[in-house]
This record gives sequence, C-alpha cells and structure tokens, in this order.
Amino acid sequence: MNPACKDITSFLVMDILERAQAIEAQGHRVIHLEVGEPDFDIPDCAKEAAIKAVRDGKTHYTHSLGLAQLRQAICDLYAKEYGVTVTPERVLVSGGTSSAMLLIFGALARSGHHILMTDPGYACYPNFLRFTGLTPHYVPVSEEDGFQFTAEAISENVTELTAGILLNSPANPTGTLISPRALDAACASGVPVISDEIYHGLTYAGPARSALEYSDDAIVLNGFSKRFAMTGLRLGYAIAPAGMMPILQKLQQNLYICASSVAQWAGLACLTPEGLAAAETMRATYDLRRKALLSGLSKLGLSPRTEPTGAFYVFARADHLNPDSLALAYDILEKAHVGVTPGIDFGPGGEGHLRFSYANSLENIEEGLDRLGRYITARCS
Repeated sequence: MNPACKDITSFLVMDILERAQAIEAQGHRVIHLEVGEPDFDIPDCAKEAAIKAVRDGKTHYTHSLGLAQLRQAICDLYAKEYGVTVTPERVLVSGGTSSAMLLIFGALARSGHHILMTDPGYACYPNFLRFTGLTPHYVPVSEEDGFQFTAEAISENVTELTAGILLNSPANPTGTLISPRALDAACASGVPVISDEIYHGLTYAGPARSALEYSDDAIVLNGFSKRFAMTGLRLGYAIAPAGMMPILQKLQQNLYICASSVAQWAGLACLTPEGLAAAETMRATYDLRRKALLSGLSKLGLSPRTEPTGAFYVFARADHLNPDSLALAYDILEKAHVGVTPGIDFGPGGEGHLRFSYANSLENIEEGLDRLGRYITARCS
C-alpha cells in the first residue's frame, strides 16, 4: 500500500453528516449546518443546456483541456470581473476543482518540499499534498487577522524548500478574505502561488481579488460547485502559466481524459447573462442568511471576532462549551439534532471552534439557532 495513504485522515464533516443521516433514518429531523453544499438547484439555463447536450448526442470525449467555448468563456469571465487577460490555452477544465487541485499539486511536487497553508485551513488540503508527495507546512494565523495569511507570515515562512503558497479567499472554514497587502506579498515571494478561488462570486462586502491581478504566473483554482450550486455535476478548472500547461494536460489525459461533456455544456450556460443573474440571486439570499446566522450566534455567545464576508460559513469559538470540538459537535448532533462541523477538522488551529454553514434555508437556520439555544441553556444550567 502507498505509505502516503495511511497518513490520510477522515474528512470529519462527512463523518458528522453520515451520523446525521443515520439519526434521520430513525425518524428524527436534523438541521444541517455542517455541510458546505448549496441548497439551491442549478440555474434553469444550465439544466436546459445539460438536457440538450444529452439529446443532441454531445456525450463523448471533449478536448482534454475542455470545450474551447467554455475555456473562452472562463477567460471572458476573468477579464470582466478582474480585468486580467487569460488565453484559453492556459485553462484546464476538470471534473471538479478537487481534480484540478490534484493535478496542480502533482505537477509542483518535489521530494522534501512543502506547501505553505494557513492553520486553520480547508480540511482536504493536507491530504492532497501528502498524496502527491508534498508536505503541508502549517502557518498559524490569528482570528484578529481573519485566519488569513499576513504579509509578515509569508515572508517569515518561505524557504528554499517551499514549493508553493496555497491561498483560499474567501476561505473555508472562516468565510474571510485575504488582504490585498498579503496577496501582493504572496505573489511577490518568488515561489508559485496557488489561489483557490472557488468561493469567488459569493462575497458580501465587495468583490474578492484574484491572484491573477497581482501576478500573471499565479495558479488559480475555481469551479461551478459553489457559485452555481453545481456540486453533483463535478466541474472545475485551473488557470496556470503557459509553461505549466503541457504537464497538466498530460496528467489530465492519463488520469481523467477530460471532464464530463454534459457538465461542460451546463457550465457554459452558467457563464451567460442568464446564468450569472441566477448566481447573483443566490448570492443575495446567502447574504440574508449570513446576517441572520451572525445575529443569532451573537445572542448565543458564539460571535466570530472577524465578520465573515464571503463563502457561506461562520467560524466561531466555542471552547467555553467544550474545548474538544469533535466531542462538542457530536453532542450537539445527538442532543439537539443540529449538524455542525468541529473546528479540529481544519487543523490544530481550528480546535475550540465550530463551523456553521448557512447554505440552508432561513427557516432551517432559525430553527437550528433555536435548538442550539436550548442546548446551550441545558448544558450551562
């Protein structure tokens, strides 16, 4: 067995979800604030495009980099939203952003090298890195800085063994954005920057900045799962420097051949005015939910120090209830039937916190808050 596999940890939010599903199978209603999956359907235009693709027989292999029309539309999106110039030859369309991430890390992997990532950070990053032979180099980040890199933290941690800097803004689990100064410092560091921009388009206090605004050599990861609610269709993409594309294309050809043709036609429809308008409607709804969740958590003594203004997460300290976040999350699930994600899932720096997702209806969020309030009252009485 590959030794790297034994070091891969469970994705704890999925363990929580599967236990929640078992509770539901017993006849109980669970409020899901644990999973970062939009509760919306995909835009109608994407549904119609997918159905049309099947009816028209567009169900065969595409170019390994993806449909030419879709790659051009992605370039047009980045030109419109960030003012950057990208050519289709630098875009690789993948079966979900995670697939693109694996290709990128595989291309960057060098024996004995590491990737800088924040602690806390997205739970799957370290496992992707270990699988490709890289080591995660955790950089502790503070709640006061929104759990994001600072320029100083970047300069203090880059060494000759740094194979890249992994950014995530807006971030999972915190919902916060990196500062322009830190983004500039990362792109000026002299090592590759991998910018996970999957939550772009889901911000509530102004747009997020792309790493491509700071460096044409930045590597960007993005996709359709979050902004367009296309989680099950598995469609993502990478934008990379021209010199990196031959190896990425060869890896894609060997490992995946190409992304789903039907999903690509659906994704192309998402990047039309109709699809983007549907995404904006979803974004506005998330913002209403964000405000309701923040207000409700504040009343329960679970306010984050830095307000999250992106993605659909609130990451709040809860160690006054129980410093063991995993035990606390399971206790809340069993007693209140509310699913939340333990902070330890996101690294040692996440311990003592809980992540709450507002990718759920306002009614469910309000009921979940009510159940949490009763749980806390009973626990503290």
